[in-house]
Amino acid sequence: MKDLQQYREDYLNQFKENTYGRNLLKTDEPFDAPAEECGIFGLYSDHNVDTFSLSQFGLFALQHRGQEACGISVMKSGKIFNIKDEGLVLDVFKEIREPETFMGNSAIGHTRYTTAGDKKKYNFQPFFAKNEYDQIILSIAHNGNLTNAAELKRELEAEGVVFRATSDSEVILRLIQKHLDLGLRAAIKTTMEKIEGAYSVVGMTRNKFFAFRDFHGIRPLVLGAIDEKTYVVASESVALDAVGAQYVRDILPGEIIYTNENETGLQSFMVKENCEKRTCAFEYIYFARPDSIMEGLNVHEIREKSGKKIWEQAPVEADIVIGVPDSGVPAAIGFSIASGIPFRPVLIKNRYIGRSFIVPTQEMRERIVNLKLNPIISEIKGKRVVIIDDSIVRGTTSKRLVKILKDAGVREIHFRSVSPPIIAPCYLGIDTPTKDDLISANMSVEELRKYLGVDSLEFLSMANLKDILGSSDHCFGCFTEKYPVPVGPNPDFKDE
Repeated sequence: MKDLQQYREDYLNQFKENTYGRNLLKTDEPFDAPAEECGIFGLYSDHNVDTFSLSQFGLFALQHRGQEACGISVMKSGKIFNIKDEGLVLDVFKEIREPETFMGNSAIGHTRYTTAGDKKKYNFQPFFAKNEYDQIILSIAHNGNLTNAAELKRELEAEGVVFRATSDSEVILRLIQKHLDLGLRAAIKTTMEKIEGAYSVVGMTRNKFFAFRDFHGIRPLVLGAIDEKTYVVASESVALDAVGAQYVRDILPGEIIYTNENETGLQSFMVKENCEKRTCAFEYIYFARPDSIMEGLNVHEIREKSGKKIWEQAPVEADIVIGVPDSGVPAAIGFSIASGIPFRPVLIKNRYIGRSFIVPTQEMRERIVNLKLNPIISEIKGKRVVIIDDSIVRGTTSKRLVKILKDAGVREIHFRSVSPPIIAPCYLGIDTPTKDDLISANMSVEELRKYLGVDSLEFLSMANLKDILGSSDHCFGCFTEKYPVPVGPNPDFKDE
């Protein structure tokens, strides 16, 4: 029998093979888990490097942040080349027939999950702007959501600006493009002073590279270096690892980094000093890969600590503890360490199932659940089981999982969520349902326990979440309905 250390190692190793770290059970039901946002990657060197391969490696490491589409732009000899398409990173890169075209001294890339704008190809990133000679002069990739995009779009359209897409990211592109005559840094500064919401952005002109982050640092962005002349910017540190870059630091809230042909290396400029950092707490709970370091915190350790904390908060007598693959596993290990209850990986995930099956009847749709996640019955039959999951959103997945365990003969089921109850939508880069569809916004814990059919149900408290993260300097909007910026529906930027 493996010990907990071996379980830890096996769990982390699977992400090197990029199995995305997502609970495939949840893909059957729309919005039954907070959906990924997007991943961005940027690379700059003062000499030509293999930007084709490095971009591919970096985006592959960020595949968990978006699986709908991906793309890259490359700066080469004063020109920008772009490719983007539907599909996974490896699928899109296979379509590049002349890799040498995408080898230059700078590149940016994007893995897409739709949070604003529809799912048509014109919304795939990077976005780019052209001059009157049909040459690309500016390209950007964006992770986040703007909360005033509709208003800004109307203002720009009234000035004659033509929009090609329905994504809020194009608003950022058009604002920078509009102000480029001021110089790159001034154009970005002016844009940042106009836009509101969550945004981490990488971009390039035909001779400069840049990146910037919103005034609260809501979405993550890190800086690394391959050597003294080659820099990398990415959503997560795992993308730095993938290209052999050393982590340098996180891009600061309100900071622009950029290249200047009159200087060497990267320059830094603070648009606003002393910004209040409010990084999304759910990055640590669910989105980020467990082998990432974010704002100096080890994501896997945070998730293990959450399991230990919820044991301290809500102890229970049981025979085994199990985690819902994948993001519930480290918390289950932490729960086991704290409680002494044995951890068993008895929920087996079929890693070869990607998109949901298309089946005509509800009866057959229910059977799909067992194709994606199946228990080892001999390990749980007649046992008292603690099940750990990262969150409960709509509740339908959790209810199906409880049924699977009951059908397997489990005697007692004690459900633990290592996030507080999700009671409000996210308007800042995470795809969540409306409040009407968030089950914890409409049921008490006891009502939800009865709905799920479990013997006990507990959520991690807000106090314990803050204790695990080490501060209150995070966005907890989905748990508290209090956001670091003004929020609200953005009707011009809705998915179809």
